[in-house]
Amino acid sequence: MGADGDARAAALGGTPGLTRPRAAIVVTGSELVRGDRPDRNGPWLAQALLARGVEPARLTVVGDAPAELEAALREGLAHDLLVCSGGLGPTHDDRTVELLARAAGLELRLDEALAAEIERRSRTAWRPGIRKQATLPAGAVVAGIAGTAPAFVVSAAACVAIVLPGPPGELRALWPAALETEPVRAVLGRAAPRSRRVLRFYGVGEPAVAAALAAAGGEGDGVEATVCARDFEVHVDLLVEPGAEPQAAERERALAAALGPALFSRSDAPVEALVLEACRARGLALATAESCTGGLVAGRLTSVPGSSDVFVGGIVAYADAVKTAELGVPAALLRARGAVSPEAAAAMAAGARTRLRADVGVAVTGIAGPGGGTPEKPVGLVYLHASGPGGAERAASLRHPGDRETVRARATAAALHLCRTLVTEL
Repeated sequence: MGADGDARAAALGGTPGLTRPRAAIVVTGSELVRGDRPDRNGPWLAQALLARGVEPARLTVVGDAPAELEAALREGLAHDLLVCSGGLGPTHDDRTVELLARAAGLELRLDEALAAEIERRSRTAWRPGIRKQATLPAGAVVAGIAGTAPAFVVSAAACVAIVLPGPPGELRALWPAALETEPVRAVLGRAAPRSRRVLRFYGVGEPAVAAALAAAGGEGDGVEATVCARDFEVHVDLLVEPGAEPQAAERERALAAALGPALFSRSDAPVEALVLEACRARGLALATAESCTGGLVAGRLTSVPGSSDVFVGGIVAYADAVKTAELGVPAALLRARGAVSPEAAAAMAAGARTRLRADVGVAVTGIAGPGGGTPEKPVGLVYLHASGPGGAERAASLRHPGDRETVRARATAAALHLCRTLVTEL
């Protein structure tokens, strides 16, 4: 590493003589490139590597075309660690193993014991497919099998390659075993895991958060900072080198002081989980009443395991007649003020509490578009209301034009944050 490298490691709070290993991630599958389904493996692997002190330097999603896949694998082998997912099946377009061996200059060899195990697990006696899956680069260490696809680790010059199946459940099941193999442990032994601080903001824009971060000291002195707008929130991640905790703590303190109430969480838990936990801590039951969001608020709440002990149910009241019949919204109110009005939102929230016997009700009504807007009530206008015990009420409105999906998603996030604010103030 040299004196300069030792000095840099010491300045970052790291250990002299150690450099942080860098990894390349290659996710293969033509269905991913075509957009038929999203890549769930690459981001998960990147986070898992970061947690172990390995720097994800490259994430490549590539199809099954041999030339392109081989080029991606060859580039990945220039890193300390290469993690591949996909292309381990028995068919002709499962090419990861043979192309990795070619890129690494390794021979392919049939593992007879592995072939016997795959045959035992397989529902087919198709020998060519079984032999194909049991043929690995010379020196490969099998880490385990999911279904009939083996995960393995192989060393190629200065790089260690981890090869995993493509189905996310299989990949995640075999990941721990791959980390325990001797070649991977040697790479991880050079890593110095960084701690991570998370600050999540709502109601303030990304430029304002970036400006506050810069005023707080930004990056440097062993702290790497990222600002990301996500789900209508702004997330700040501080990755902290060993020994740089005081600098990170000062940046966190300065951000909190500058942005005040916009800081709502210091964890990765989504807002729906925070709402449920706040209700649970206070012994409150929660219900929803939705019009333009069509059940999206309830969907996010019920996506959290264990939500049934807090969330009692929701009513999607799209038509005015349903708002009246199921939520008790007065027909006269709807005629006078309209279904998209603060009064209608308040009545819907009260109706959800009464009809579903809940302590807290949150309601959303608006114009998601693309049609239905007027000069007085344009597309993107949404009214929200949260109602709680003891006369606790919170109301909000949005006026953000956009496509239907964006309007609905923004309204869903706003409803959850409105509910969070009301409940945490009880």
